Amino acid sequence: MKRVILFDVNETLLDFHHLDPLFETHFGDAGVLPFWFAQMLQFTFVGVITGRHVDFTSAQRAAVLVLAARQGVALSTSVVDEIVGAINELPPHPDVRAGLEALRAAGYRIGALTNSPPAVVNEQLRRAALSGHFERILSAEDAGRLKPAAEAYRYGAAQFGVPTSAVRLVAAHSWDIAGALAAGCAGAFVSRPGAVPSPLGEQPDISGPDIVAVARLIIEAER
Repeated sequence: MKRVILFDVNETLLDFHHLDPLFETHFGDAGVLPFWFAQMLQFTFVGVITGRHVDFTSAQRAAVLVLAARQGVALSTSVVDEIVGAINELPPHPDVRAGLEALRAAGYRIGALTNSPPAVVNEQLRRAALSGHFERILSAEDAGRLKPAAEAYRYGAAQFGVPTSAVRLVAAHSWDIAGALAAGCAGAFVSRPGAVPSPLGEQPDISGPDIVAVARLIIEAER
């Protein structure tokens, strides 16, 4: 039986480099964007580990403020709102639609599973004109714990009525793949520029440079 394919959204499907001009304008260097993203993940991961939930949007805002303090930049509330709000307008990577269409044509059930709140991910995928590719658009917020906690992946599987062993997570983040594998899912790593797999622990059986390549490998592996 074909596995259900769940896709991470931010960076995996949507291109965060769309934010580069904002970081260039307000921080003087688009190169600080990865540090903002890493700080945002740290806030959410601390929430997962300590059991004190931090929603993704709050973590994004807090990470902007921390980055501004570290860079010695004064930002108004409206600028923080502008940066966080721009996340709703991220375009898809150019390979995404073709990869999703290939999987659908091969008979796969496809969903999105993200840490973004439900309203945010639905708006993101609507603006990116990707909503129609997914049977379900899921937020780990509704699982009660964000990825990479096992509850998030179990929630995704349950929404499709399958066990985690019947799910494959596709992501450009090694931490997300690690969480999925630990929860009993299969994984597929998308090596976007700058994204590298972790040298530690269990490895996914599929890895490719973009969604088209990963889709092809999935179809070949489960033929």
